[in-house]
Amino acid sequence: MLYVPGNSAAMVKDAHIYRPDTVMFDLEDSVSYREKDAARFLVYQTLRTIDYGGVETAVRINGLDTPYGKDDIEAMVRARPNIIRIPKTEKAQDVSDVETEIERVERKIGLPIGTIKLFVAIETPLGVLNAREIACSSNRLLGIALGAEDLVTSLRTSRSKDGIELYYARSQVLYAARVAGINAIDTVYSNVQDEEGFLAEVRLIKQLGFDGKSVIQPNQIKLVHRVYTPTEEEIHKALRVLEAIREAESKGSGVIALDGRMIDKPVVERARWTIELAKASGVVPEEVKL
Repeated sequence: MLYVPGNSAAMVKDAHIYRPDTVMFDLEDSVSYREKDAARFLVYQTLRTIDYGGVETAVRINGLDTPYGKDDIEAMVRARPNIIRIPKTEKAQDVSDVETEIERVERKIGLPIGTIKLFVAIETPLGVLNAREIACSSNRLLGIALGAEDLVTSLRTSRSKDGIELYYARSQVLYAARVAGINAIDTVYSNVQDEEGFLAEVRLIKQLGFDGKSVIQPNQIKLVHRVYTPTEEEIHKALRVLEAIREAESKGSGVIALDGRMIDKPVVERARWTIELAKASGVVPEEVKL
């Protein structure tokens, strides 16, 4: 998920050429108060006129507790990005309030209710503690993301290289996402010069179970994709597991074995997920059966 300042015309126009999975236009923290209206207009016009070639589009609006939130929703529902992202979400009511505003605009312009999906950002201690309630609060929710910079400030600490101060928050966000059946996206890595540190953090969050990572530089996109793309060995093993399942099913056998070892349900699910990732990464054809 590539962050793009909503007041940068060049970046807004060209962000999709770097092939992120999602472009997120930011109307919130990266835009000064003097430029809020101009940024909103720029993002609106861009979404209405530019074909992003299949790249998912999201807009981080300003909160409803600001003078800009309702205007952001009014314009962005009309612009029809795939997702509206709610900043600094602390409780389920925050999601409900935004959803009410979105539905109001959908009805007004004749858009089917539920067209615009939602993402939430967890950026405060209260949001972390309420992560499960938030994640389960709306059928529009596609995912929940961790925002670390505001969070560590609230915790009276700072970001460290190993990220120990984020372990609890990451776990809360991830578990909440899994309970709700939505995606979990990790926070940005702000030191864009530290490629090795960035890669280490991406490997960590993949191992934890996160579905992806927010990035602030286009050159970070390929690094995330590199970590998340299954290796040839992993793909080969997963395909063999799936073939073993099909063979057992064709024989009417409830017992699945591979190389003399029993294959249980978790192994099968991991194999399917590996092939899904491989398909998304473009290294396995879409027609490969799961």
